[in-house]
Amino acid sequence: MARIIEGERRIIKMSVDDVLNIVREYQQITHKSCCYEHTRELLAKADFFIPEDL
Repeated sequence: MARIIEGERRIIKMSVDDVLNIVREYQQITHKSCCYEHTRELLAKADFFIPEDL
């Protein structure tokens, strides 16, 4: 689970599972991308969510 650390800037500390889930989502979204610009368009439309550890 992710944990938000407050300070001058908010920092999100993520677990290995959180990072791997983001990579998996990225791969699913971009697997049919043909170029850099297309990848950016696909990612701009996508939402990534990380559960927060309370």
